[in-house]
Amino acid sequence: MSGVAALSNEKNYTVFQFGNHVIRFIAPYSLERYTAVKEWDNGYLVVMAKYKHNEKPEEEYIDLVPILQNLYFDVDKFLNPIKGVEVANG
Repeated sequence: MSGVAALSNEKNYTVFQFGNHVIRFIAPYSLERYTAVKEWDNGYLVVMAKYKHNEKPEEEYIDLVPILQNLYFDVDKFLNPIKGVEVANG
């Protein structure tokens, strides 16, 4: 479906993909995987994440806006076409 971004993790990084863009940023050292995206609000994510130290997934928050700003993205132009985010199957 068009307008859907993907969230995943690789080693010590969170990976956010949309269109031709792949954005990687440091993830918590104990992150095993993202299990669900609960909410997408124009750059702000509420996700469920599985960590090594906990049997059950925990709610986690990711704010993409400052990350995109630090990478000199036009934040509104990049985020506006994204209608949802799904966890990518690894």
